[in-house]
Amino acid sequence: MNTMTQTALVTGANKGIGFETARLLAQQGFTVWLGCRHQGRGEVAVKELAHEGDVRFVSLDVTDAESVRAAALHIGGETDALDVLVNNAGVAIGEGESLPSTVRLETIQRTFDVNFYGALRVTQAFLPLVQKAQAGRIVNVSSTMGSIATLVSPGNPLGQFPSFAYPTSKTLLNALTGWFAVELGSTPIKVNAVCPGYNATDLNNNLGTQHPSQGAKVVVRAATLPADGPSGGFFDVNGPVGW
Repeated sequence: MNTMTQTALVTGANKGIGFETARLLAQQGFTVWLGCRHQGRGEVAVKELAHEGDVRFVSLDVTDAESVRAAALHIGGETDALDVLVNNAGVAIGEGESLPSTVRLETIQRTFDVNFYGALRVTQAFLPLVQKAQAGRIVNVSSTMGSIATLVSPGNPLGQFPSFAYPTSKTLLNALTGWFAVELGSTPIKVNAVCPGYNATDLNNNLGTQHPSQGAKVVVRAATLPADGPSGGFFDVNGPVGW
C-alpha cells in the first residue's frame, strides 16, 4: 500500500500494543489518530510520538456510543477517508473471572462491552469513512485464547486457565471479523483478526514475554496488506490460526 497520504485510527492507543501500532504506522507515513478515552493520557502519548510522524489525539471511549459518534464526526471533518481502522482497545477483568460454571455475569458483560461491543460500535461508526478509502483495512486485535479450535485441541493448555469472559469476548470478535469480511467481500476492504502474542502490557500486569513493539508488527502487517492479501482470516506472527 502507498502510505504517503494514508490515514489510520487506533483505539486504546495511549499505551501497550496500541501505542506501538500508532508508532509504526506513523513511521510509515500514516496520519494516525490515537484514540483514548482519557484526554490527559492521550495527549501525553501524542507528545511522545510527535517525532515519529503525524499523530493526533481523538477522544474515544469505545463503551460510549456518543463518544464514538463524536470521534467519527471529528475525524470525518478532517479527512475524506479512513484507510486503516485498528480495533485495539481491550480489557481483561480479573474480578469475577473464572471458568464458565462460576464466572460472574457482570464480568462477562463488562468485558464484552469493551472487547466485542466496543469494536462493533467503532466499526459501524467509522465504516462509511473506511468505505471512502481506496482500499480500506480493518484489523481486530484478538487472541488465540478466543480460538475454539485451539481450545478443544488435544493437550491444549489454554483450557486450564480459569478464564471464560476474556477468551469468549475474543471468540465473538473473531466472529465479527468473519461477518464483516463476508459483508464487505465485494469491496477492496480487507477485514482480519490478529493475535499479537503474549506481550508485556497492563492487561496482563506486564507478565508478557515480549515487548508490545513485537506484537504491534503483527497488527501493522494486517493493516498494510497489499491488494492480493487475505480477508476474513485470523493470524499470528507465524501465519493463519484456526478459528
